[in-house]
Amino acid sequence: MKVKQVRKAIIPAAGLGTRMLPISRAVPKEMLPIMDVPALYYLVKEAADSGITDILIITGRDKTAMEEFFDYSPEYDEVLTRKGRTEDVQMMHEICDMANIYFLRQKQPKGLGHAVLRAKDFVGDEPFAILYGDDIIFSKKPVVKQLIDTYEKYGLSAVGVKEVPTEQLAKYCSMKAEKMEDSDDEYYVDDMIEKPKPGEEFSNLAILGRVLLTPEIFPILENTEPGAGGEIQLTDAMAKYARTFGVTAKIFEGDRYDIGSKLGFAKANFVKALEHPETRDEFAEFVKEYLEK
Repeated sequence: MKVKQVRKAIIPAAGLGTRMLPISRAVPKEMLPIMDVPALYYLVKEAADSGITDILIITGRDKTAMEEFFDYSPEYDEVLTRKGRTEDVQMMHEICDMANIYFLRQKQPKGLGHAVLRAKDFVGDEPFAILYGDDIIFSKKPVVKQLIDTYEKYGLSAVGVKEVPTEQLAKYCSMKAEKMEDSDDEYYVDDMIEKPKPGEEFSNLAILGRVLLTPEIFPILENTEPGAGGEIQLTDAMAKYARTFGVTAKIFEGDRYDIGSKLGFAKANFVKALEHPETRDEFAEFVKEYLEK
């Protein structure tokens, strides 16, 4: 089956971030720093490094800082150039030029499915990736590229999954999955359930932050009733999509951090502090000394 090139991605980032209160009342959680860049940067870079050229970020009220970050800053350019810091100017411009980045507001908090539906005109008749705003994944190969490869291999939409302990599935979803004959980490999925109650689970495979869909999802979303939490759940629409068209699940390579939670945010910063060239040696020594105390 011939598939279309995946050029577009959506990043839903309209949530209030209540798990990160009180700071999220003043600073969008997507703009909280992981070292010296906002969390949102890692999502945009993952998409761009996967070959995505056009990215739509779904925003909400009081989130204009996201737009400012991905725009040129003439004031900084002038000051830094005067100081001879042209490499810093180039670095900031490269961030802004990673892809064509667009913004659209979700005017009412009606859930992830509703946010994705807002992107219908942006997507048109093309396949597209969705990078969940709370999920930062550090990997050797971008997870979106891993899903694109699976999509091109089987000609089916793809979802990024990991095995989740049974007691935690109620926070995620559960895939009805059968392993592909020619793969150790890819599965055929023909059903799924959002936030299953005990006994409702299909398997321990759950979607964690990345999906690749075709525009056939939009008519389904338009007819999806509010589900868990009274919101339009993307997984509910994807379950019907899977029962109709079939989906592939890819156990992706990479470490995922839930930066919508204080613990996940702290872990992501810890990892990057140990990797950043300006901090890694001294920070590693600090951690060692702190633990010895």
